[in-house]
Amino acid sequence: MSDTAFVLIVEDEVPHGLAIAEALSRGEYACNVVTSGVEAIESIERRPPDVVITDYKLGGNVNGMDVLKRAKDVAPETEVILITAYGSEQLAREALSHDSQHRAYDYLIKPIDIDLLRDKVQRAAKQAMAARDRRVLHEQIEGAFEFSGIIGASETIQREIKRLKKIARSKSTVLIVGETGTGKELFAEAIHKNSPRAGKPFKVLNCAAVSETLVESELFGHVKGSFTGAVGDRKGLIEAADGGTVFLDEIGDMPLAMQAKLLRTLDTGEILRVGTNDVEYFDVRFVAATNHDLAELVRTGAFREDLFYRLHGQAALRLPPLRERREDIPVLVQRFIALANSENGLALEGTSPEVLRKLTNHNWPGNVRELRNVISRMCLEAEEDVLQVSDLPETLRASTDIVRIGPPNLAGMTMADVEKLHIMNTLRMFGGNRERTAKALGIGARTLYRKLRDYGLK
Repeated sequence: MSDTAFVLIVEDEVPHGLAIAEALSRGEYACNVVTSGVEAIESIERRPPDVVITDYKLGGNVNGMDVLKRAKDVAPETEVILITAYGSEQLAREALSHDSQHRAYDYLIKPIDIDLLRDKVQRAAKQAMAARDRRVLHEQIEGAFEFSGIIGASETIQREIKRLKKIARSKSTVLIVGETGTGKELFAEAIHKNSPRAGKPFKVLNCAAVSETLVESELFGHVKGSFTGAVGDRKGLIEAADGGTVFLDEIGDMPLAMQAKLLRTLDTGEILRVGTNDVEYFDVRFVAATNHDLAELVRTGAFREDLFYRLHGQAALRLPPLRERREDIPVLVQRFIALANSENGLALEGTSPEVLRKLTNHNWPGNVRELRNVISRMCLEAEEDVLQVSDLPETLRASTDIVRIGPPNLAGMTMADVEKLHIMNTLRMFGGNRERTAKALGIGARTLYRKLRDYGLK
């Protein structure tokens, strides 16, 4: 989702077209000037613009109405502004009619008022880009997939889901690696639900949330009188999950002494309840997860090397942070809004394009969990049917993160157009400072000045 609107200018009088481009290039636009209707249609088919400014009458067999029709056929969200001579306004008004199949956005009468033109282009570009964002969101939602509660549209998640399906059918111990909030427990449950053990118990132990003295009892169980407070025999999670799966969350925080006992259980299947020497055997599959670099913990002596290889050597999944799969954010936002509606009796319809842009550009250190919490809070406090920028937490409203989903689509642009757009964006990034811009571009100041003059950016 590029923030720079692409404007196609169609004017058979070259000086007029260049003057319009120069006036608009001082704003937030990348402009391409063509001198005939045929060139305009070729440009539209190569790269649909956000806004087309076209003279109603053009030399040749293709006029402004033909350009309008082709633009709307190729990309319905494209907005077209017609330029007409005095006395021909009725033709332009007809193109603005709601009954028209190919409706223009607005029209201007020659001679053109540049300030009025900028205003109309600004409004047209905003409307076109919002429509484009809605279309892209719809396509992402339509193209998204769901597997055992895991939803996404990115190739990264699709790849891990494909691996998950294969791993789930096996008997292997699984290690899931990912930052906090990436959905490791959701993946662990998906492994269980899609394994031959589905229908059997799924038990969870958060190794970071249980004190060192209680981890062994929680996992293996204990007998009466084995320690102060042990007033009766108690099953451990392994016994309670017999035939099913035990999920060891944050295994990197498991005490070293307990790691040795877990390794023996993984190798032999036997357990010893705390307070007894009687060996018991249970049929359990282990899935472990961590947000730590276990290899680094092994190097520092905080994690057993043999347990590391036992876990990592069979099957491992890596869950990428949300900032590495930003194309999933719009889909997740829609899902979390739907959940908030269901849980709280709300009827929110979605977000404004500005909100979605800010959510997509945010770095999300807390990953999917943080995103869900933010959306839940916004939904509860929203005053309109669509989430607005004012509903965002202050930290997101003031966020300066500008990280795009991916590189802008440059297909169909000439090399000159690409260079011009790159210079414009770099110049804007440095607040118009030409010396810093030239240095960042790796060119001399004189070369930059010449290019600015050639592209009408001065």
